[in-house]
Amino acid sequence: MTTMNLHTLTGAYALHALADDERERFERHAADCEACAQEVRELTATAARLGLAVTASPGPALKDQVMRRITTVRQEGPRTIPLTAPRGAGTRVRRPARWALAAVLAAAAALGGTAAWQHERAQDAQEQARQAERRTNEVAAVLAAPDASSRTATLGDGASGTVVVSKSRDQAVFIASRMARPPSGKVYQLWFADAGSMRSAGLMDPGRTTEAVLMEGSVDGASGMGITVEPSGGSAEPTSDPLALLSFPA
Repeated sequence: MTTMNLHTLTGAYALHALADDERERFERHAADCEACAQEVRELTATAARLGLAVTASPGPALKDQVMRRITTVRQEGPRTIPLTAPRGAGTRVRRPARWALAAVLAAAAALGGTAAWQHERAQDAQEQARQAERRTNEVAAVLAAPDASSRTATLGDGASGTVVVSKSRDQAVFIASRMARPPSGKVYQLWFADAGSMRSAGLMDPGRTTEAVLMEGSVDGASGMGITVEPSGGSAEPTSDPLALLSFPA
């Protein structure tokens, strides 16, 4: 393996995708190659941010839903009630009381409803996983594009933002690091700076301070991007001064 080939292994090394012998060769090379060492640090940080971008926390209503369902499920199976008893002196046939039959039917209905609810939750979880995977793939495709270029800006209070643009894909990704949470009832909204006007590019997750977001819509002729604080759900146009404005890399 030539030294020139070793320069191309930064991405595979950052993702732990090299065989043991290749990893050892690359580490020896990177010890004397500051350019490769710096690129590994940047790619490792990006990979970590991508992981944070797809994490999902349970919805706040999930616990209440589970607790309500628990009260409808019997923790023990219904006791067996003999339909007949041995005949003899002083004995008679015993039949289940009406309330016992009603209890059994109610338990069966509750268990059936719980099974349907669990199936629905499982389907929801699978769909969320598929959506997260699609978002991750789209973000990764932009970051890995051969013509991807980036620009980073300080957002204040230790926060930073990086925009990565791929002209060939006509897409952009915004990576936020350590941003303060927006005020209650507010959300960060991204915008394309397009011919003197601002075009909505989607919302950030108000529950995350570090996130990689695929900006909605094509870059087209946009020259940069902005971030504003908007009411929950977003706005058709900015209603506050931008927190930051970033020009797209040339």
